[in-house]
Amino acid sequence: MKKFTLVAGPCAIEDDQTGFKIAEKIKSICHQYDIDYIFKASYRKANRSKNNSFTGIGDEIALKTIQKIGQEYNLPTITDVHESYEPEKVAKYVSNLQIPAFLCRQTDLLIAAGKTGLGINIKKGQFMSPSSMGFAVEKVKSTGNNNVWLCERGNSFGYNDLIVDATSIFQLKKHNVPVIMDCTHAVQKPNQTSGVTGGDPSLIETIALSAVATGADGLFIETHPNPSLAKSDPHTMLKLDLLEPILEKVIKVKEAL
Repeated sequence: MKKFTLVAGPCAIEDDQTGFKIAEKIKSICHQYDIDYIFKASYRKANRSKNNSFTGIGDEIALKTIQKIGQEYNLPTITDVHESYEPEKVAKYVSNLQIPAFLCRQTDLLIAAGKTGLGINIKKGQFMSPSSMGFAVEKVKSTGNNNVWLCERGNSFGYNDLIVDATSIFQLKKHNVPVIMDCTHAVQKPNQTSGVTGGDPSLIETIALSAVATGADGLFIETHPNPSLAKSDPHTMLKLDLLEPILEKVIKVKEAL
């Protein structure tokens, strides 16, 4: 990452239109504030609580949609991979790959992702300390791929909540890779009895500002024009209209430092 970066987009590709609208809006905002922008969307959701939860519109359709968004708006893109056979296939469609937090210790997956040569964003597991994430970085770098960064997203706090350690960004940067803050998954309230993850998006701004103040190289924010109608993570995504005011404050904090 050469400058402050925003990784943002919908939780998942849910149709053939929404992702384009989100990418266009965010690209305009990021251009205004001189922020590098990577469009993010999951092509398939593999870690849902309930068996009947939305998982995607079809792998190839979703991947081609992400690819088209990147081409139409001249944007780098990123999506999740979950098993070791996926990176080689998915790498044909995107610029970067993301390792979900639950899978940050999966050696075969990290190695396969590293071998693609793409940028690899490793989310810190809710059950992992910042210092232990150095081993995940080493696995990717063992393939000769040094284009890797880490993403903080909070720690498990009992069964149904997450908490963000204010020192985590500082500690993660000791691994000498870029570190970004996932401001939306960090406000999750997982393992709800309904089987649908809850959350408190009113805390997104606070987490974003504190992350920048402690040295984050970028932010990860899932956003949607109408989160309540989203097919995945409706309770944690930021309403798209609220993104610009947050980024304006973020840049002021960044400049003040």
